[in-house]
Amino acid sequence: MCGIVGAIAERNVTAILVEGLKRLEYRGYDSAGVTLLDNHGRLERRRRLGKVSELAHALQEQPLAGKLGIAHTRWATHGAPSEANAHPHFSGEQVAVVHNGIIENHEVLRERLIGLGYVFTSQTDTEVIAHLLHHTLKELPDIADALKATVKQLHGAYGLAAICMAQPDRLVAARSGSPLVIGLGLGENFLASDQLALRQVTDRFVYLEEGDIAEIRRESVQIWDASGAVVQRENVQYHEGAEAADKGIYRHFMLKEIHEQPKVVQRTLEGRLGQNQVLVQAFGPQAAELFAKVRNVQIVACGTSYHAGMVARYWLEELASIPCQVEVASEFRYRKVMVQPDTLFVSISQSGETADTLAALRNAKQMGYLGSLAICNVGISSLVRESDLTLLTQAGPEIGVASTKAFTTQLVALMLLTLSLGQVHGTLAPAQEALLVEELRRLPVRLGEALAMDTTVEHISELFAEKHHTLFLGRGAQFPVAMEGALKLKEISYIHAEAYPAGELKHGPLALVDSDMPVVTVAPNNELLEKLKSNLQEVRARGGELIVFADAEANFTDEVGVHVVAMPHIIDALAPILYTVPLQLLSYYVAVLRGTDVDQPRNLAKSVTVE
Repeated sequence: MCGIVGAIAERNVTAILVEGLKRLEYRGYDSAGVTLLDNHGRLERRRRLGKVSELAHALQEQPLAGKLGIAHTRWATHGAPSEANAHPHFSGEQVAVVHNGIIENHEVLRERLIGLGYVFTSQTDTEVIAHLLHHTLKELPDIADALKATVKQLHGAYGLAAICMAQPDRLVAARSGSPLVIGLGLGENFLASDQLALRQVTDRFVYLEEGDIAEIRRESVQIWDASGAVVQRENVQYHEGAEAADKGIYRHFMLKEIHEQPKVVQRTLEGRLGQNQVLVQAFGPQAAELFAKVRNVQIVACGTSYHAGMVARYWLEELASIPCQVEVASEFRYRKVMVQPDTLFVSISQSGETADTLAALRNAKQMGYLGSLAICNVGISSLVRESDLTLLTQAGPEIGVASTKAFTTQLVALMLLTLSLGQVHGTLAPAQEALLVEELRRLPVRLGEALAMDTTVEHISELFAEKHHTLFLGRGAQFPVAMEGALKLKEISYIHAEAYPAGELKHGPLALVDSDMPVVTVAPNNELLEKLKSNLQEVRARGGELIVFADAEANFTDEVGVHVVAMPHIIDALAPILYTVPLQLLSYYVAVLRGTDVDQPRNLAKSVTVE
């Protein structure tokens, strides 16, 4: 969620640091700051509450220049958003630190440091790190050695970077539970919490692994692993176009990413479909052997990824005849779980660094699961590295906080998993798999047809301009789609929205329905359609205004208080993927109409790397 940028060069790095922060704005934050070792050998700092633009304005009024610096965008975990709590944090104007994550034993360390004479000027856990590093430097004057000793005293999650006034030739960093990447240049090197922050200066990266400590100089990089041994990490060249961080012709990143879905779904399918079946080896060389032993599936995820898992439960049980449980990661990790025999543990995450999901995976490794599979968008993430099998979603960078293309590619990946398990177990007839594979190939075209309804959905969004509550309904696998639609609307338009299975309407939610509460329904043409129509009559009888996204063959028609959007026909199994798209567009246009910050909604962060 927070963002880190660091640089050491022969040139002034101020602009590089600020630009890096701008490229990390998608992560969510409440304040920003930068520290440079200036040309007089002093650590100078600027911090501002609010957007990076406020920090940039402060630097215009009071310029800073230097060849070594660190910068940060903060999302509050300890202490309210304020300039005093913004990073970087100092100790004695000798040491500066930026930090992502949470130090769980910060109170004990704070008391000890106060006893040693240190004065705290913030409420943050990060300031503890700065003072502890400063104190350790008295005994271990080399900053890399001091950092190694310092992190041994820290309990919790951190990705941190530090610089020291007495050692102007290096930048040091440590990673435990929060991602960091080093960017390699010529006569200059960089650090960030996300490679996207550094794409303007390099396309070569080294990703730190769990427990790594790095010393970054202009001409060299040295890395030690958790045991203290010097290690070489892979040098990765990043080929994704720099335009991924640019909105292009679109007003917002979210709209761009909604419209990218046909392309990224195509990319997710590439190399994974044979003529009539899914290529099981796409999950890894051991996948077929492991899948053959699977008798149950446990899916764990958070937020939008959890909704993807809920859809997959319908698929796995109906198409592959495999029992499936789906649970929110933050609940799963804190309760006693009874593991069924031969259960595959599946974790889903866009970033692969979601704290609760990652912790659930680590717990699962001690609980007797058959094996683990990560469905993720980031190939070098912790979730991917720590799982037995992986299927990457190929969505590319997703900048908007409200997930769109990551969700649809997750659904595609989960359908590939379903078909693979059904194939290996022989529970899915070859003819049925061949049909589904063919429909998957056509899915990008179907998504393009759904996106062509953009103007129609924009017009429908006007019904929500003055509303404060919305109800979403769906049946079967469309119920999780309704949940995702409600989540999107509340995330970016700040309209209170709830989702229910349509059959539950009369068991409570119907009491809320009146002319001021729009009811949004997804209605593919399947065996539940007639029951759904009956549910909707109950809404109309109470004056509720209906917005129905219906299959073109479902025989829904417009009437007073009923607004029908005709959807392209698609087989029932893939309908959840298609019907997600208009709900994304609806939430987007409602948010634009209400004037909210679409890409960076209040109080939310893109990558939730703390509990």
